[in-house]
Amino acid sequence: MDYKKLNAPNNTISRDMSQMSEKVGNVYETVKIIGKRANQISVETKTELDKKLLEFASFNENIEEVFENREQIEISRYYEKLPKAVLIATQEYIEDKIYYRNPIKDKLK
Repeated sequence: MDYKKLNAPNNTISRDMSQMSEKVGNVYETVKIIGKRANQISVETKTELDKKLLEFASFNENIEEVFENREQIEISRYYEKLPKAVLIATQEYIEDKIYYRNPIKDKLK
């Protein structure tokens, strides 16, 4: 997923949780939904980064042969500049891009 295309802020923004929780009806459930999505984004981003950096991995036994790779540095900088996973998840929640359900509430219906 291209996280640069999302309009998530790079800095933390104070939000009114009571207003955000109107969709679900519970502040704690809203935080749980955003938290789970943030974990998913974090794992996805880490896997993506690991795949890209694995291309540059050297499996030599010699420690003295460590060298600087420009492409590897650029990839690392790109991922460092991305918004944090929580900010992306919060933005997705606000824009109704997260699908969530509560199996316990579904049983009660």
